[in-house]
Amino acid sequence: MLSESEFENYNDRMLQRLHIQNYAIIDDLEIDFGNHLNIITGETGAGKSILVGALGLILGNRADTGVLMDKERKCFVEASFLVKDDDNIHSFLRENDLEGDNEILVRREISSSGKSRAFVNDTPVVLTQLKQLSSILVDLHLQFDSLELGNDEFQFEVLDALAGNKEFLKQYKSFFSEFESNRKELERLKQLQSDSNKELDYFRFLLDELEEANWKENELEDLDSELKLLSHAEQIKSGLQKINFDLKDNEESILRQLKSIAHHLASFANYHSGINAISERIQSSQIELQDIASELEAIEEEIQHDPTRIDLVNERISLGYKQLQKHGAKTTGELLIIKKELEEKLDRVIHLDETIASLETKMSLSRENMLKQSSVLTQKRTRQIKPFEENVNRLLVQVGMPNARLKVELTATSPNILGADKIEFLFDANKSSRFEPISKVASGGELSRLMLIIKSLVARSIHLPTLIFDEIDTGISGEAAKQVGIIMKELGQSHQVISITHQPQIAARADAHFYVYKKESLGRVRTHIRRLADAERVETIAKMLGGEKPGVAAIENARELLEG
Repeated sequence: MLSESEFENYNDRMLQRLHIQNYAIIDDLEIDFGNHLNIITGETGAGKSILVGALGLILGNRADTGVLMDKERKCFVEASFLVKDDDNIHSFLRENDLEGDNEILVRREISSSGKSRAFVNDTPVVLTQLKQLSSILVDLHLQFDSLELGNDEFQFEVLDALAGNKEFLKQYKSFFSEFESNRKELERLKQLQSDSNKELDYFRFLLDELEEANWKENELEDLDSELKLLSHAEQIKSGLQKINFDLKDNEESILRQLKSIAHHLASFANYHSGINAISERIQSSQIELQDIASELEAIEEEIQHDPTRIDLVNERISLGYKQLQKHGAKTTGELLIIKKELEEKLDRVIHLDETIASLETKMSLSRENMLKQSSVLTQKRTRQIKPFEENVNRLLVQVGMPNARLKVELTATSPNILGADKIEFLFDANKSSRFEPISKVASGGELSRLMLIIKSLVARSIHLPTLIFDEIDTGISGEAAKQVGIIMKELGQSHQVISITHQPQIAARADAHFYVYKKESLGRVRTHIRRLADAERVETIAKMLGGEKPGVAAIENARELLEG
């Protein structure tokens, strides 16, 4: 339930301004709405419902080039909304990467070619985004529009608002989500267990093969290199012996020639200072070549042609290539990774029973918490049904529906995100004792009044968007119209309400009264709108009571309505 301070500022989510250009018989029209009860009146055909049609574009309705007054210009509808401290709106903006603070500007354009574009705070959006945002900002009620009344979530929202279930429902949803998460994970693990059991023997066979092979890191790559060396051992050995012979053992070996060169240079050392340095470099080369010869000799001695080793290496490589092919691997490292994965799979299967047992315990606990909390919700909802029915049915009589009755059915069902209940609003318009789901009832004006009654009862408990009623007064007059006006006035104290009406009793309750009229200009009829001053309201309501030329009685009656 809202606190008094919250209640007083609850209408901070409101439609501030509506700007329409080139739509039907509207050339250029701008309306600044008040934040309480806004009433729109005017002559039949003046364009009141055209305003609702234009607003429908902002709500994401289908665009049609037929609405363009001037086919050479685009149609433009823009609405400015105040959304002070509104978490739902700000969450939507964040989730859709849209900029915005306390004011939201929604714009829809229709080009002469029929192309439609939508914008939120000057950022292009798709229609699905526009519809989602608009559903939070505006609640539009048209005749024969009973969709929301028959909506399960709305019916739950009504009872939960009256029962003060916000925190209970939040806790329940937490338990339900935990239960569902555990249930899905349990299903996954049991399916994994079933699949794994079928493959368990195969996985174990593959792992046994790899464990028996006992591969070391880079082993196959190293064996490939060794095989190349072993296969060319005699050729390499012979070549190294020849190189070593040419370096030091040949009569004209490189080392002997360098020694001779160094000896000759020494005889010239006294004649040029640079010869000593060169002689030293030659001596260094002799030492380096001597080391090279020694290392080559050692390598040559290591290399042996070993047919037995060649067979062993070939056998090992052959095994490795078979396993690489079987597992779709390319390196020894990949085989080792596959071996580790097989070990982990087998380990998971082996310990899966323990994991499943643990999860079943967790799921049982979350189910117990969920059912306990759902039972609390059911009890609190059940307690609200009778007073809710009585209040609705009492108000139905007051608004001119004396034979109509609302009945709420609450039955048990499998737990879902809203609890373990099924709620259905049933309606009987004629005391027939045949209650039917509201979604099957199609009596436009009556359903609009029913929605008004329900929303007026929960207005202090839930955050309602701007409420727009198009001709809610169909089929009523006199006292019933007066009661509808009273309900609207009360609802308008905490929420912005906009209503198109023909009834003076409703119009008299307005905090802001707008008058729609047609005017001919340059040979074309255009729709205009203006906010009425107090004196103009008396005359307008008198005309609604007594015709185009109201008498003294009608004027006096109009004053009484306005003062009442």
